[in-house]
Amino acid sequence: MAKVTIKGVFPTYKTLADGSRRTYWYHRATGARLPGEKGSPEFLAAYLEAEKSPARDTGTVAALIREYTTGRKFTHTKKGKPKSEATKREYLRMLTAIEARLGTLPIKALESPRVNAVFIDYHEEIAFDRPREADNRMTVLCAVFNEAKRRGQIARNPLDGFERAYTGDRSEIIWTEADIARFMAGAPLPLQQALILAIHTGQRYGDLIRLRWSDFDGEVIRLVQSKTKAKVPVPASAALKRMLDAMPKQGPFILTRADGRPWHTERNDKELGKAWRRHMQAAGFYPKPFEDLSKEEKQGFLHFNDLRGTAVTLLTEAGCTIPQVCSITGHTLESANRILRHYLASTEAIAKAAILRFENAPETAFANRLQTNAQASAGTDRKTKGVQ
Repeated sequence: MAKVTIKGVFPTYKTLADGSRRTYWYHRATGARLPGEKGSPEFLAAYLEAEKSPARDTGTVAALIREYTTGRKFTHTKKGKPKSEATKREYLRMLTAIEARLGTLPIKALESPRVNAVFIDYHEEIAFDRPREADNRMTVLCAVFNEAKRRGQIARNPLDGFERAYTGDRSEIIWTEADIARFMAGAPLPLQQALILAIHTGQRYGDLIRLRWSDFDGEVIRLVQSKTKAKVPVPASAALKRMLDAMPKQGPFILTRADGRPWHTERNDKELGKAWRRHMQAAGFYPKPFEDLSKEEKQGFLHFNDLRGTAVTLLTEAGCTIPQVCSITGHTLESANRILRHYLASTEAIAKAAILRFENAPETAFANRLQTNAQASAGTDRKTKGVQ
């Protein structure tokens, strides 16, 4: 039997009364339900039949979205590396929402400048209480239109240069020593372990919850970052090594819940974040339950991911150069300026270290000898009086 390449299908999920989870598959172009498990004989028969039917969305924005999600631009980055499953799921989530609202818009309408108002209105509607979500939706739709333009399906991208709604900057939001002490005081052991691992490695949430014991050889943690695919070796500090050596290996993953279960599953990596916020509420970091905070209010409080910027700041306070910081966090040297702009908060410790170096470097000795004429005269007078 000839091999069938399955493209252009998507799943939906339903939790049944008995608690089990059922998966239903659909043909994206026609909307036809595909019975059975993906790849089964009945599934393939229905799939091949649906492929013969005309697409329900020909000539619309929905058709451009469908073609994008079945092409290489959706599955791979600009550098040709495969996108993570989490990234693709997030793109599909946003594109599904966009298609429900704008999918019937004719492709021909995209050529008129007047259509810009449609996208501006949609963006502003979402941005009213979810500015980052609004920007993210426009970004992924912009990618769809760029691919359609590359293929000659449209002459212009109506989202070129769209104005972002979210302007938040977390460069000065870092965990202070007092914040960390407050969190650690009553935190459950698994959360304490997560904080120490984050502070001493500077890695992202998603990479930390997926770290395996096999990634640690007793001296160095070696991981491949899910977002950048960069291979990062992180030598364990003395404090981190003490913690790791004392931790029981309850499974393949370093960070686990108290009962040894991992913090993530194939479709859910939010559980550590939920437990983290519950403890922060108990420790008084929020004035009211996190769920009751507005989007803007949530941005003003400390997040787990701010530990990454905190690690960068601590490394810099310790006198590390930007290339040394990059070697730990996994950033490329080309992004050094972005580290300074987005992560490196200006702290008193950094400023004091800079002045100390300024005062003691041979290259700046002339500047440190500078004084006014009045100071020079006063110094001469003091010397003369001392001689007398």
